[in-house]
Amino acid sequence: MLISTTEELQGFEVTDYLGLVHGEVVSGANILRDVMATVTDFVGGRSAAYEEELQNSRENALRELSDRAQRLGADAVVGLQIDFEIIGSRGAMIMVTAVGTAVRLKKL
Repeated sequence: MLISTTEELQGFEVTDYLGLVHGEVVSGANILRDVMATVTDFVGGRSAAYEEELQNSRENALRELSDRAQRLGADAVVGLQIDFEIIGSRGAMIMVTAVGTAVRLKKL
């Protein structure tokens, strides 16, 4: 499955637009990650725990998007947009949303 932020894919012609597909993931950080992130905020540096959670959430949202596109019979998803939001009263959850257009392709 090809996934691209562009509307066209070099070497291919879009033959059918199958509609919007999406993937969403909401994940919470556990208390240990919160504590470690607070320490990192205080002393400076990167929070590996949060970076790992963000990466996993993004990959899961893209996998969900790809699965939905495949169920429609798509060869690719074009016009991909990914959005990240912090949600919850303490900001302890992250929502990752991936949206694009499922298409069928013909090789040129």
